[in-house]
Amino acid sequence: MPTPSNYMQSILFEFNRYKSYGDKTFEQLSEADIHWCYNQNSNSVALIVKHMVGNMLSRWTNFLIEDGEKSWRNREAEFENPYTDKPEMIAAWEKGWHCVFEALQSVNDSNFDTSIKIRSESHTIFEAVNRQLAHYSGHVGQIVFIGKMLRGNQWQSPTIPKGGSEAFNKKKFRS
Repeated sequence: MPTPSNYMQSILFEFNRYKSYGDKTFEQLSEADIHWCYNQNSNSVALIVKHMVGNMLSRWTNFLIEDGEKSWRNREAEFENPYTDKPEMIAAWEKGWHCVFEALQSVNDSNFDTSIKIRSESHTIFEAVNRQLAHYSGHVGQIVFIGKMLRGNQWQSPTIPKGGSEAFNKKKFRS
C-alpha cells in the first residue's frame, strides 16, 4: 500500500508533467495564437489559462484550512478579457503553478488525513488532489490540441510524437 509521501511524490511528478506540456506548447505559440478561438463559443489559450490560474489560486491558497472556492474568486470573469499578451499570460501561469506546488509540498504524513472543503463539500486530500489533477490535465489537453491545430506541420509534440513510438521505446529500453 502506498504511503502518503509516495502518493504526494507521484502527484508532484504528474502535476509537473502537465505543466511542462503547457510550457512546451506556449513556446511554440505566437502572440496572435494565444488569442485564437475556433468560434464564439470556444475559449482561447489565454482564456483557458486565465480560468486555470483562477482555479489554482482559489483551490490551493490556504487549502488545508479554507474552502477551496474563495469568496474573492469570480469564475465567470475568468472567461472574459483574456490576458493582453503572452508574457502576462505566462507570468500568471507561473504564479498559479507556484501556488499549486507550494500547497502540495506542505502535505506530509501528519496532515494527510486532513479533511478539506471545496464549495462546502468535504474531501480527503487524496480526493481533492485527484480532482484538480483531472481538471488541469483536461485543460492542458485543450491547450495542446489548440497549439497542434495552429502550428500544423510545424508542431513539436510535448509528448511522444505521432509515428515516434518505436524510436521512443528503443531509446527508453536500450539499457
